[in-house]
Amino acid sequence: MTASFSSASVNISSVSADTILKAAGTSVEEVSENLDAIQRFLKDLPGKILVFGIRMLIAILIFYCGSKLIRLIRKIVKKSMEKAKADIGLQHFLDSVMKAGLYALLIIWIAAYFGFETTSLIAVLGSAGVTIALALQGSLSNVTGGVLLLVLKPFKIGDYIKEDSKGNEGFVTEIGLFYTKLRTLDERTVVLPNGTLANTSLTNASVAPRRRLIMRFGISYGSDIRKAKSILKELIEADKRFIKDEKIQIYVESLDDSQVTLGVRAIVRKEDYFEVMWDYTEAVKLAFDKQGIGIPYPQLDVHMDEIRPSGKK
Repeated sequence: MTASFSSASVNISSVSADTILKAAGTSVEEVSENLDAIQRFLKDLPGKILVFGIRMLIAILIFYCGSKLIRLIRKIVKKSMEKAKADIGLQHFLDSVMKAGLYALLIIWIAAYFGFETTSLIAVLGSAGVTIALALQGSLSNVTGGVLLLVLKPFKIGDYIKEDSKGNEGFVTEIGLFYTKLRTLDERTVVLPNGTLANTSLTNASVAPRRRLIMRFGISYGSDIRKAKSILKELIEADKRFIKDEKIQIYVESLDDSQVTLGVRAIVRKEDYFEVMWDYTEAVKLAFDKQGIGIPYPQLDVHMDEIRPSGKK
């Protein structure tokens, strides 16, 4: 009784396994082939990892050597442009464009080394470029603006400019692919988009070798105007930084509520403009104080008349 039951159990197990394989639509031979394929894959995996690692190291080495070569090419081109006395802004701009283009070629070369089809890759990059261009229209307008700035040359590196959209001003230190950098008088760096600079009005104070210094000084109504004008003229004649062959104008500009405003116009070299303005202002204050010329401040004169009670004479 017991033996028959065990034999029946064994037959049931055998039938169940065969039935399960048939129900899954897989034969014993197919299962065996799949197992062999997995074994072969696991057996070849270390070798594939080793080959991939070696190719990855070679790719890193190619990128490193390519980066060194790109730096060498940029250095050679930069020296050539310096010998040709090309504009510094143009040098920076072309260097940025060349750097981006050479690195793009290097990446395509490495992708080709890994087996990617270069034509397909270029087509994909072209499609991606169109998509990115539509998404980054503002950045592309900055690139276009940079090209216009280099071609039209409204300013160059070293010029002192003031743009009218936000009132930023300073010395131009760099004209890049997307942005132009200014250095302010208090040593701050202002970064301006090239698109904004190309589409707004700006003032370039460094085009001419000379600048006209225009200053205003207020004196009290009780002060001697002729004496004050004489002091202003003597201070200009004593300062060698003023250009004496140009006409110097000292005049009464306006009669204001609390002061007589005197104006001064004289020519200085552009590199001396700010120092002369600051030094001359200080010298005028000290000279006015010494000569008794009053520098007024806003004031109000109140006149009180005698008020008599009503009915009294």
